[in-house]
Amino acid sequence: MSEPTYKADATTADATAPVLSVSPVVLPAPGRAVDLQVRVSAPVTGSDLPVILLSHGLGPSNNLSSLNGYAPLATYWAAHGFVVIQPTHLDSRTLDPAPDTDAGAAPHWRTRAEDMKRVLDGLDAVEDAVPQLRGRIDHGRVAVAGHSMGGHTASLLLGARLTDPFDGKEVDLAEPRITAGVLLAAPGRGGDALTEFTAETYSFFLTSDFSTMTTPTLVVAGDQDASAFLTVKGPDWHTDPYVLAPGPKSLLTLFDAGHGLGGISGYDAAETTDENPERVAAVGRLTCAYLRSELYPGDRAWQIARDALAAGPDPLGRVESK
Repeated sequence: MSEPTYKADATTADATAPVLSVSPVVLPAPGRAVDLQVRVSAPVTGSDLPVILLSHGLGPSNNLSSLNGYAPLATYWAAHGFVVIQPTHLDSRTLDPAPDTDAGAAPHWRTRAEDMKRVLDGLDAVEDAVPQLRGRIDHGRVAVAGHSMGGHTASLLLGARLTDPFDGKEVDLAEPRITAGVLLAAPGRGGDALTEFTAETYSFFLTSDFSTMTTPTLVVAGDQDASAFLTVKGPDWHTDPYVLAPGPKSLLTLFDAGHGLGGISGYDAAETTDENPERVAAVGRLTCAYLRSELYPGDRAWQIARDALAAGPDPLGRVESK
């Protein structure tokens, strides 16, 4: 399989292609409360395009926790040669006006992962629904990315496990078709790291286990992302998926960044407390370079991007790997 026509340029982020975006693409989902709706974004030309499945977070906005969010990342990745597929999970505010209650978000850790697997099962249907993509998707190169709760979803697909709080059984939702991942401000370990609110409302977090997350992954964390309502451990909690998982892993720590990592969930989103377009651009550039190098062994995009980050006079963050 050849590389896509448009690849991430880790040194100039300007070599982009026009992007097409189609939504909603509806995938039939028997047994699900509603059929699965996704947004598909891709460069208008190019072939053998790799796939990024992007899982949204929850957040206070009414619309960004759905296929309509994360345009700053989805557009950047698509412009640099990826097909980005964004599902609307069942805990989206567009489907449930109160996802932060026990009846809302808590049960959906499993259905979120199942949504992503359903998308992979339905790639042919995606191509049929978006004729401009027919024959252009490389089904053999797939990555997953997720922000916040979406990072938890991605971690399960990458091999992390938990114990189902309802039946006490360990759950393995690892997806072998996914060979690389990006966790953006993802939740960390459970147990005594959680607040009382988290332990009660999101009890599935209590048993999070990253020791089985063996798939290559880039963890992105803000050093000011305390997430005080979720954890008592401060910003370091979001580095747990890197610290507690086996290699190969990389950690991108963004300086002065909060949970929004500069505003990745949407343009001019009021919920972003650390709005910083330069930081958002860096997240797009570095994550894109990482995924290219993981999906195409021998591609130097990630090393070039790391070197450029470290060489700057006022770096936005630092990278470490194991």
